Amino acid sequence: MLLKYITVYGLSLINLYSYGLQDKKLPSFLKVCHRNDSDLNECVKRSIENLRPLLSKGIPEFNIPSCEPLQIPEVVIDQGAGPVSVKSTYSGVRVYGPSKFELKSIKIDLDKDKVRLKLWLPRLELSCHYSMEGRILMMPITGSGNSTGNYTNIDVTVVIQNQRILKDGETYLNVKDFYVDFNIGHASVRLENLFNGDQELGEAMNLFLNENWKSVANEIKPVLEDTIASIFKRFANKIFHKYQLNVLLPP
Repeated sequence: MLLKYITVYGLSLINLYSYGLQDKKLPSFLKVCHRNDSDLNECVKRSIENLRPLLSKGIPEFNIPSCEPLQIPEVVIDQGAGPVSVKSTYSGVRVYGPSKFELKSIKIDLDKDKVRLKLWLPRLELSCHYSMEGRILMMPITGSGNSTGNYTNIDVTVVIQNQRILKDGETYLNVKDFYVDFNIGHASVRLENLFNGDQELGEAMNLFLNENWKSVANEIKPVLEDTIASIFKRFANKIFHKYQLNVLLPP
């Protein structure tokens, strides 16, 4: 769930600017990058960095809402097998810190329509309402209530493979494949009202989760990565399918 929040802001901006989004009335804060720029990668990187201060209030011109906090209506995770097998729903999610991301590097291959980038976030804080049932490292878990989480030192590597498609006689970009790999330096979570409010069992489970957060994260990592890929492909394609390639990527 955590990486979804990273993706929505860091990667949405990268897809906008890695292809130099252009409009008839460009906002004054937007630096457009062209395909013939001598150093396209650095141009895109600077464009994203120029936008970062605006993220706390949002960028309505690009339908990017305020991200401090970032509000997500609902996230569902269904991990049906393995040491971590849980069905969980998170609603009213509020995430603090996504605008603090740092774009470490970006590499755009125009010939192959591929983008590779690295992001880093110092800290994300999360609060939401959760509902969960299943087993974590063979320990049964069930509960529904408020939840908080703190995640620090987050490294993210992303590879986006685009393709060119024809629509109404015009060429558009389409996200074909999306790959993400992430590493969290440290995480702590707290789930209230576990086991129907049994205080002793709830405290024991919270202690267990925090002592074993790396093992839990490693088990659900593939599910998170697949979920992120699906969400981001839909998000990016809404942009790419709206603007022709020659508009998104001016000479």
